[in-house]
Amino acid sequence: MERDAVKQRIGIIGVGEIGRAVVQGLCDEGDTSPEVFLSPRGAGTAAELAERYEGVHVCAGNQAVVDRSEIVIIAVRRQDRHEALAGLRVADDKIVINVMAGVGNDELRRILATGAPLVRAIPLPAIRERRSVTVTCPSHPVVDALFAQLGGVLPVADEAAFNAFSALTGTLTTHYSYLATLTSWAIGHGIASDDADRYVRGLFQGVGRSLSDGTRSLQQLAADHETPNGNNERIRTTWFTPANSEALHTALDDLLTDLG
Repeated sequence: MERDAVKQRIGIIGVGEIGRAVVQGLCDEGDTSPEVFLSPRGAGTAAELAERYEGVHVCAGNQAVVDRSEIVIIAVRRQDRHEALAGLRVADDKIVINVMAGVGNDELRRILATGAPLVRAIPLPAIRERRSVTVTCPSHPVVDALFAQLGGVLPVADEAAFNAFSALTGTLTTHYSYLATLTSWAIGHGIASDDADRYVRGLFQGVGRSLSDGTRSLQQLAADHETPNGNNERIRTTWFTPANSEALHTALDDLLTDLG
């Protein structure tokens, strides 16, 4: 009789939205799910996940997470890193995944005083559905394989490129606020709130699905949805002006400077 495959052991320090999404993406696969060890930070979320998934356990502290895991994902907020990681002992045979925005691997190595491999990553909430491409730096076979099963992986060679991708993620809530503004405008013109919300969501869910067509560039997708002198062209050229575009570039440049 063949022996059962040994399950991968993954620890997560900092169980916020991204930590939750990683657990869901990993553990919704059933029998192939790894064992997951969670820190008590974000106690409510950690307890909920442990109750939902058989292979998920909440540890008494961060050191217990590290000791019981092969791969350790550090997902605390940037401003909490010193408090959360103080005194943590990480053996050199561990693999550490750093998902803290704006915290480079050199700084993390100084904090942890470890010779373990450190890999930065940008997992996004859609990783829970295994639909999100995760940027990693530097490439590491174990880490890249982990994220490949969660929607895809995009390894980059250096932290300058990694930080550029990280800056792009700073535009996510702007997109949601844009949709909320459209809904608010419709409500102001007499549309029922539920109807406005339903229509705007449906409109942009369709746009999202069109992005899966990799045979067309983003510019081509825009052109295919626009008629000369039509409604879409009018809004694009009167609202999203060159000055508007330049302001977005400037905001991203400023964010990139902070992340570097």
